[in-house]
This record gives sequence, structure tokens and C-alpha cells, in this order.
Amino acid sequence: MVKPPTSRSVVPGPGRLGLVEPSAPEDLRTLGWNDAESTELLWALSRAANADLALRTLVRLHDALGENWVALDAQLRTDKSLRGRLFGLIGASDAFGDHLVAEPQSWKLLDGDMPPITRESALTAMLGSVDAVREEGASPDAQLYRAEVTGPDAIAILRRTYRDQLMLIAAADLAATVENEPVVPYQAVGHQLSDLADAALTAALAVAVATVCPDKPCPVRLAVIAMGKCGARELNYVSDVDIVFVAEPADSTAARIAGEMMRIGSSAFFDVDAALRPEGKSGELVRTLDSHIAYYKRWAKTWEFQALLKARPMTGDMELGRRYDEALSPMVWTASEREDFVPEVQAMRRRVEELVPAELRERELKLGRGSLRDVEFAVQLLQLVHGRADKTLHVKSTVDALTALAAGGYI
Repeated sequence: MVKPPTSRSVVPGPGRLGLVEPSAPEDLRTLGWNDAESTELLWALSRAANADLALRTLVRLHDALGENWVALDAQLRTDKSLRGRLFGLIGASDAFGDHLVAEPQSWKLLDGDMPPITRESALTAMLGSVDAVREEGASPDAQLYRAEVTGPDAIAILRRTYRDQLMLIAAADLAATVENEPVVPYQAVGHQLSDLADAALTAALAVAVATVCPDKPCPVRLAVIAMGKCGARELNYVSDVDIVFVAEPADSTAARIAGEMMRIGSSAFFDVDAALRPEGKSGELVRTLDSHIAYYKRWAKTWEFQALLKARPMTGDMELGRRYDEALSPMVWTASEREDFVPEVQAMRRRVEELVPAELRERELKLGRGSLRDVEFAVQLLQLVHGRADKTLHVKSTVDALTALAAGGYI
């Protein structure tokens, strides 16, 4: 009779690590992670959100690095911070895994000190990638630059640089799921993602200026206003970015620069959407400040004032952007005096919900019943009603608004 072993192997097998793919044993042998010296690595791998995905990506990265895999392997065995960042990242996202495999040396960005992404650091990286310099004649506080690199090369470089920066944010965000690393508050992550979006579109604008005005200084003032989640600095990893343009003059050159910026941004970063502008997609892409003011005074619907709650000057001519904010903000806080204000807000919420198939409405987290959108609508309705008299409610982010509403006794 054969007696069972009295103790488990020191080296955990695929099953103990939560690996279920048939290829897991061979993948571990490929990496050389099937001995006692690899035990700490293996247990760290098991803590990734999807250990099988992380392992498959590591094998792809091993193949992409070739003889340079040795350096990464050695660092992973001794550096828990790198291990947490890399395993957290590739265990949660195949998109980041694809980026690392396409740019295998970019793992080094995750090594060593990794300060949080700021607007300034993101601007330096994004503008530097296309050799952008401040536009001649631009005011000191204007975020207006001219890129040296244009065309398809610019889009490829911007895409790679943006994904590197996004990877740094995500790696710091996810590292604590694998190793004992600092937990980044989710509001801080939203701020970093929004700052990166600002920097990315500033670089896209620099390429657009060089493309539309290659032989002369930019002859127009163009402000880009962030709306929605980006305006409130609560962006998430897969959000599109809503914007509105203000131009002086609002001529064909301004429209071409705005359109080119959107094309570059949508190709290199994320969907850039200007549908929240006056008259929506049927309206002019760029308008003067006076035209914006006239529209909101005479034609705007209640939901359009609701959207303005999150408006924020983002890039381009920041002084013009601030004038836009100062001119329209007072109208936001008198919108609740409009006839049928509450029914209009409720009707808009129903229209949004009707976009969701009936069978999904009870479990669609973003737009269905009891979803994130319901929270936003409730918060914004309370802000618009009580913000007439209480300036503490004049905040853009949903979390800040909830805090202010609670402090004021409204909820």
C-alpha cells in the first residue's frame, strides 16, 4: 500500500495558485518559475485579479524580450513594488498586456520610484513626445503649443506616450491588490486620469495647430471646455471625453483646428465628443463667447444647464475659457426657476433609461434603474434647486456635491 505524502510540496502547483488553463504548467516552466526559489513570485502571481491572464501575458512578454527577459526576471524576484505593479496591471487588463508586449522595454517605467502623475508631468511627457513648443504670440497662461511632429507619426507617438502614462496610473492603482503597496484613493485616480486627458488634448491641439497653420502663427483664440466626467475631474479608464469649443473669431480656421484636434485625440487616446455643444451635433462646432451666451439665454433646455454644472476650462486659451465659465455659471444657478424645471429633469432621466434594453435596465450599472446615472441626476437636481441660495453646492464632482449636500442637511 502506497502511503500519501506527509507534507505538501514547497513549490505550489497550478491548482493551488488558482491557475486553471491547461497551458499553465508549461507556461511556468517557460518562465523558469517551477522551483523553490520562485515560490514568492508564484504566490504573488496568484493574487493577481486574473492569474491565468497575468501568466499568459508574462509568457508573451518573455518571448518579446528575448535575452532581455533575464533582467525583468531578476528584478521581479527582489522588488515587491515592481511585482505588485506589473502583476496587478496584467492580471486586470489585456489591453495593458498588449501594450507591454508591443513595447516590451516599457516595463522599466514601472521600476523604481514612481511619483504620481500630475497635470504638469503629463503635459511634459505628452508635449515632449511631439517636440511641441509654445505658440508664438500666445498669452502666458494659454495652453497653446505648436508640434514639430505631425501626420501619422504624431498619432503613433501620442498613442504610445498616452498609453505609457495611463499604464503608470493603473499600475499604482492596482499594485495594492497584489503586494502591500499604498492604496490610491479612487478620487485621486479620477483626478490623475482627468489631468492626463487635459495634457493629451493639449498635445493633440499642438499637432492640430501645426497641421492647419503650418506657415504662420495661429490667427484665432480657441478655448477647449471639458464637460461631463472630465470637467468634474472624475474620469474613469474607459470614459470618452466631452468637450465644447469657444473661439474668437469662430471662423473656418477655428473650426478646422477644432475638428483636427478631435480627429487626432479620437485616433490616439479616447473618443472625443462635442455633442454637448449648443444645438448638439447639428450645431456649429465652434462658437464665439457671445454666441454661446445668446444661445443659453434664449434657447437652452434645462438639461443643458444641468450639463454646465461640470464645465471646466481645459486647454487652449484659458483666459477665454474662464470668461465662458464666468458668463454661463450664473445662468446655471437660476435654471431651477424655469417653468416645468423638475418635470423636464425627470423626463430627461426617463429618456436616458429608455436607451437601455428593457431586459437590462435592472442590472445596467451606468444607465439603468438605481444606476450611477440615477445618483448623478438626483445630486444635480438638488444642486440646481438649493444652489440658488447656497454657494457651498457650487462644486463640479458628484462626490464633492454629495458631501456638500450632506453637510448642508439636504440629504
